[in-house]
Amino acid sequence: MITTLDHGPVRELRLARPPANALSPDLISALREAVSTAPEGGARAIVISGAPGMFCAGLDVPVLLELGRDDIRETWRSFYAMMRSLAASPVPVVAAITGHSPAGGAVIALYCDLRIMAEGDFKIGLNEVPIGIPLPPVILSVFRRVVGDRQAERLAVSGALLPAAEALRVGLVDELAPPEQVIARAVEHGQRLLALPPQAMSETRRVARAGLVRLLDEAGEEEVELVLRYWFSDETQTTLRGLVEKMAAKRKG
Repeated sequence: MITTLDHGPVRELRLARPPANALSPDLISALREAVSTAPEGGARAIVISGAPGMFCAGLDVPVLLELGRDDIRETWRSFYAMMRSLAASPVPVVAAITGHSPAGGAVIALYCDLRIMAEGDFKIGLNEVPIGIPLPPVILSVFRRVVGDRQAERLAVSGALLPAAEALRVGLVDELAPPEQVIARAVEHGQRLLALPPQAMSETRRVARAGLVRLLDEAGEEEVELVLRYWFSDETQTTLRGLVEKMAAKRKG
């Protein structure tokens, strides 16, 4: 589910779960493990990429709706552990957003140090509310950190998916690149960071990102249980099952 490609000291972790890189429990765990172990394998920076036209479609809702409460609890624990692995990575992490990146895909990107997105007709955003999921507090917090309080409130409550150019304008992504150059540009950004004096870069980065780690540590099991209550509420279950039905009808049509 993760293809590993080394570009010198920059390790690319390419999501490889066709057709949309939707986040199943196995992919969530695989990404957390790959990010956590990359520095041990000699990587001095990480790039997370996806498929052409689709970075990551977010949670695999059809799969998750079939799981019971205990399995969903473990999935959300794993998702929070994945976010923490990104927040606490001792080496820089750059998102090469190769296409659409809704919901969980946007979350992965938000926890990276930098976000390079393919220009063109691609969208990114936290569209949890329209699909029936209240936005978890730690995700709203990182969204605020990236785009500012007012923009985060507006975009999170509406669940807006922004075109690439608008995402750049509001600061959700840092740079746009032609689709075929997104990964190369992300690798270049990683290499540029590695060209800096390493101790100064690493320590400044650690201090700058300490708040992200602290948010996740403070959230802990209490927030996982909160999200679990959201997930199994009548409103969320009804909305998600309606979404799955529409997806199935679209495939048949």
